[in-house]
Amino acid sequence: MNIRSKCKVYSNRCTWRSAEVALPTMSVCRAIRNAVRFAVLVCFGMTMNVASGEEDPLLLESRDLTKAFASRLTGELTAAIEKGGPVLAIEVCKERAPQIASELSRKSGAKVSRTSARYRNPTNAPEPWQQEVLEHFAQEMSSAGSTQPLEYFVRGSDGEPTRYARAIPTGGVCLLCHGSNVSDDLLKVLGAEYPFDQALGYEAGALRGAFSVSWPSEEVSQ
Repeated sequence: MNIRSKCKVYSNRCTWRSAEVALPTMSVCRAIRNAVRFAVLVCFGMTMNVASGEEDPLLLESRDLTKAFASRLTGELTAAIEKGGPVLAIEVCKERAPQIASELSRKSGAKVSRTSARYRNPTNAPEPWQQEVLEHFAQEMSSAGSTQPLEYFVRGSDGEPTRYARAIPTGGVCLLCHGSNVSDDLLKVLGAEYPFDQALGYEAGALRGAFSVSWPSEEVSQ
């Protein structure tokens, strides 16, 4: 049974939805720091989202975890770009992103991660369920012509984990390291750090990947 056929109605413990977008408007006179920060927020799908009281507690907590992941990574990437440009940002993505995911996982009891169909780091290769979700996200974003992030949520039962994913659209800053016109110097760094890199050639607004949260079955039963 594929991902689409499992997703019927919310009362059946599974839902696809577009996340609501409420990013703050940037003033023309703000400093470059704010402009860079905004661009990185878009790159990592940081959109605000108001949940109703009817929604599952694990759905709400999963949203909080992915927002925390994106927020922390955004802050460190912003500082890295301002200090050392894209080369330093590559180091942050390689070293700090897994550390942040690990910290959030330990604190929450869930498995928090990032994944992509065209991954840069093989440790971020998608699991089968993530691959199906990514394919659906890519199709939805392509057909809708929108960069609004999408969500996926399945409430586990019969010993299966509860799973959540949130789409990450490709923003302007992402293109510095993931676009079609990456500088030769940067390509050399990427080639040395990621010899099996598949994460090049993206266009703005395309699906870059997804944040993922998996809750073990014992968490689901509580």
